[in-house]
Amino acid sequence: MDGTVKRASALNGTKGLPDSRHDTEGVTASSTTLLSPADDVTVNPTVNVPQREIDKMDISPPPLRKREKNIWIVVRAFTPAWFTINMGTGIVSILLHNLPYNGTWLYWISVIFFVLNLTLFILFTFISALRYLIYPGLFVTMIRHPAVPLLLGAFPIALSTIVEMIVLVCVPAWGPWTVTLAWTLWWIDAAISIIICYWIPFVIMHTHDIKLATLSATWLLPIAAPIVASAIGAVVAEVLENQQHALWTLITSYFLWGTAMPLSLTCLVIFYQRLSMHNLPPPEAIVSMFLPVAPLGQGGYAIMQLGKVAAEVFPKTGTLGKMGAHSGEILYVTGWILGFIMWANGLAWIFFALASISRRKFPFNIGWWGFTFPLGVWAGATIAIGQEMPSRFFNVLGTVSYTFSIVVILFNVWPLQLLVWEEIGRYWVLIYMQTRLRRS
Repeated sequence: MDGTVKRASALNGTKGLPDSRHDTEGVTASSTTLLSPADDVTVNPTVNVPQREIDKMDISPPPLRKREKNIWIVVRAFTPAWFTINMGTGIVSILLHNLPYNGTWLYWISVIFFVLNLTLFILFTFISALRYLIYPGLFVTMIRHPAVPLLLGAFPIALSTIVEMIVLVCVPAWGPWTVTLAWTLWWIDAAISIIICYWIPFVIMHTHDIKLATLSATWLLPIAAPIVASAIGAVVAEVLENQQHALWTLITSYFLWGTAMPLSLTCLVIFYQRLSMHNLPPPEAIVSMFLPVAPLGQGGYAIMQLGKVAAEVFPKTGTLGKMGAHSGEILYVTGWILGFIMWANGLAWIFFALASISRRKFPFNIGWWGFTFPLGVWAGATIAIGQEMPSRFFNVLGTVSYTFSIVVILFNVWPLQLLVWEEIGRYWVLIYMQTRLRRS
């Protein structure tokens, strides 16, 4: 029993049961599972603990509080990585609604996905708030990690998908008050996106010495958040009756796109250099190869949608003076050209990603949901291009891309359930062993 408890403590990387006061330096960020690699509560078999350090560990467990014998363990172990599930289910609901070959049955399936996404988002937000209120030290520990804070970018992206579905589904059904709701949520989403886009990369730059060989595509997550918010801003601006409100929403959306898109392109260049000089990411992180598709696909869709709305709003508001009548048309054409270029660049990264996963076997982790959102937004850009062209090619291609996203969702659901029960089971084993040791 003594050796068993030592092994359990070594797997956990801390003394006995995890304590939020412990630091997490040395814990790898390569695996993003149910439990965060940044948090001291992670059970991560890939952590290499020297035997001399294991021998020094105090194997006497700390006293167990009753509330940590049940659901509180899950609360303590919760991480921002779970919001990637919202990204996946959210983009699927949007695609189901916007498909060129649509039907009533697809509409109602999109509503089901929307309700599921909204429910999960509220649940995850509640658990996250509870986690940091009860264990405030975990927030500081998470922020100090070189990789996990980047996953905070998933939160505003997930919120963006909900705002768009409110516009697409709730506004036609329930009227003006849902427009106000969507507009309010969008401003909140835009503010959070900018804060995360600026603050998280700076904290990591300031705190850690990042090597090129360890750089991952997850750096794009916080930077992509304003790009997604800019696209949703254009969608919200279309349903605003007050043209001045629509104008300021549109201008803010251009600001969001302009501040984040060049940053994401810079990161893509650096990540391309990392791949060229240091090979592909490790197997457990290979799905991150799809992440570069997200800012390109969503950025292309955003600039096309912004140009489309500008062509309607600018002439009505007299923006840009005498050129107002034509400036919207110029932005519309320019937006389509830029969107098509970014869409084509995204296709190249899809090839790199598919070629990479075909070369390496990789275990399931929650990062598999990273498949869905990038492919979904690229499919959305494909459909947007098809709506402006007489050819059916892009509509068919967008539908095929959407179908692939649905297949990925189905492949993710069952392994995710197994992963959840496996990780919860590990924690109950640890608690059982320590309880037996304390009683003996």
